[in-house]
Amino acid sequence: MNLDILKIASDTNNNKSIKNYTHHSKLKNSMCGDEMQIDLVIKKNKIVDFGYQGKSCVYCQASASLLSKISMNENKSKINELCDDAKHYFEGNVENIEKKWKSLNKIFNDKNLSRKECILLPFKTIKKIVSK
Repeated sequence: MNLDILKIASDTNNNKSIKNYTHHSKLKNSMCGDEMQIDLVIKKNKIVDFGYQGKSCVYCQASASLLSKISMNENKSKINELCDDAKHYFEGNVENIEKKWKSLNKIFNDKNLSRKECILLPFKTIKKIVSK
């Protein structure tokens, strides 16, 4: 296991429940059983608070931690675009992640291709909110 993944996953600043959330989404990975719940406070189409909780592996936790940091104070449409870029990365289009989302390079790499579903679960979870 990569120590960078453990370090990222251990940053749990946004691993929290938000009581007065405006948007909520929860998904389960049918392949491994990982669960991810995301609560957001969105004002004027901008994410102003982000809380995630899950029963998941370290790859999913690391992914959720990075996603929560990137999403703060971003417009919903920008995060929707990020979710699409994340999906496309695992379909072979690595360019957008490498250029636009450099902070994701530690989890979006060839060594972690086998953990694709774990890494994408937080992105799929928030996509249910930001794509509306």
